[in-house]
Amino acid sequence: MRGTRMLQGDTSAVRGDPAPWDEAIDRMLEAGRARAAANDAQHARLWDALAAATRGGKRFRPVLVMAAHDAFGGDQQQAAAAVGAAVELMHTAFVIHDDLIDGDDVRRGRPNVSGTFRASALGDGASVDQADSLARTAGILAGDLALAASVRAVATCGASEAVTHELLDLFDAALHTTAAGELADVRLSMGTHAATLEESLAMAEQKTSAYSFALPLRAGAVLAGAEGGAVERLGRVGRSLGIAFQLFDDLIGVFGDPRRTGKSATSDLRTVKQTPLLTHARSTGEWTRIRTYLGRELTQDELGEVRALLTTSGSREFVDALAAGHQTAARSEIEQLGVSMAALEVVLRRPPALAGSDEVAA
Repeated sequence: MRGTRMLQGDTSAVRGDPAPWDEAIDRMLEAGRARAAANDAQHARLWDALAAATRGGKRFRPVLVMAAHDAFGGDQQQAAAAVGAAVELMHTAFVIHDDLIDGDDVRRGRPNVSGTFRASALGDGASVDQADSLARTAGILAGDLALAASVRAVATCGASEAVTHELLDLFDAALHTTAAGELADVRLSMGTHAATLEESLAMAEQKTSAYSFALPLRAGAVLAGAEGGAVERLGRVGRSLGIAFQLFDDLIGVFGDPRRTGKSATSDLRTVKQTPLLTHARSTGEWTRIRTYLGRELTQDELGEVRALLTTSGSREFVDALAAGHQTAARSEIEQLGVSMAALEVVLRRPPALAGSDEVAA
């Protein structure tokens, strides 16, 4: 079992049943692997790695779809599960590509798609350059396959033609926005100019809010037939939740314990991501020392030193407070809309996933 339902009144978690969106993901991946295996065993390996990439995490995106759907009296449970699966598959695609862009071989404490194929190639006697090429190719293709499966899941979800078209428009808009955010992330990491806090927050909104929060909330409401004003309000909720989530994730990306989060604590520093954490730090007296730790691999001692500087500079506290403010705004709006607070608690609470905590990666 990979995930369990989190909605009020649902007893599947007690019974140990898989959540409906997990079942939908399994069906999509099993169908894809069967088509691949009929023609090419190596292609089937790619689907195996893709299936592994979908496992783990909080699975909150399908929960958001179902919570919004149920809040507006929807009766399209099967379609909502399929759309929830589609959002999760889109997330998987972005994660695979993001790891490839960042040069990371580990996700959630285990080798990701690229890491799996790199290790396999090296084990077969390939050179480092050859292994890198295969790893890069596998990451690109697996992400593409996940994205195609996501769109297919929406197109075949069983909703009416008009609703399906509206859902596809939402997914298309989220894809464009997220792509723009990823491009901005890499462009800003070049360091050709110092990002402002506004630019850094806009990047966070584009990379995270659009597809992880605004999309599932709006999609669930559209499936339930909610009126346009409510759908737009959920988009604003998603924006606030997404910014808060990304800000906390930025903190986890530096202060988190990789053994418990499955996320590198040095990648953001090595790639010099212009997150709000570093953007704020640039305005402090500690910046001259902080910058000497950026753009290179760090030892554990060096990581401890830069963590201390980011704390004494006030940057960690600043980002923490900023995230909490966005969470508070989202909570207020959610209460007014009548969306289940219990179902959303996983994204409404402050994550404990900082150094020494037990939080897992999303």
